[in-house]
Amino acid sequence: MQLRHETRLTSEEYVTQEAWRQASLNRCPCHPKVCCRLTRHGSYSRSEPPGMRVSRWYCRDAHVTFSLLPDCLAARLGGSLDEAEQIVLEVERSRSLEAAAAVVRPDIELPGAMRWVRRRVLGVRAALLALVTLMPGRFGMVAQVSAVRSVLGSERALVALREIGASHLPNLVRPVGFRPHRRSLAERGRRLQHRTGPDPPASTSY
Repeated sequence: MQLRHETRLTSEEYVTQEAWRQASLNRCPCHPKVCCRLTRHGSYSRSEPPGMRVSRWYCRDAHVTFSLLPDCLAARLGGSLDEAEQIVLEVERSRSLEAAAAVVRPDIELPGAMRWVRRRVLGVRAALLALVTLMPGRFGMVAQVSAVRSVLGSERALVALREIGASHLPNLVRPVGFRPHRRSLAERGRRLQHRTGPDPPASTSY
């Protein structure tokens, strides 16, 4: 389970200061009112930026691991939130997603670059639309990074959104929120489970 590590550091500053070592989890999300066997569970590395690590905690009673994701990092995607913000801005300023993808990912072929950019754009736009709807008047009326930047007076709009909308993060999609991208195995199992009863009549059409 991903949780928010509140910090104003950029991803580069986070790495330089090794800020994951200072991350702390005072209460277990599974047992907020009682004592449990919550212990630090080391950390894991992220590929971008180089040297980045994310601290982890483990509840032995609930058998759940918690990762404390700093505000500077994109959730369930590589890279930082600031990088995702710049990518979406490039799309907003370009004539098409194809043109923006050619600019931000010239190192790979265009179809792959478009998929890479689209994952970030769709997630950011979905989070912006959700927060604009959930918190009317707080971010203006336009679910675009450029508009939200203007309202907030910040060039780190996504980092600010994660802080302002902290209570909604479990229900917001990546890279701003922490909602899992895929349904759980239990949900998928329920969806694919056959109903009980006799087989339906065989079709007579050919």
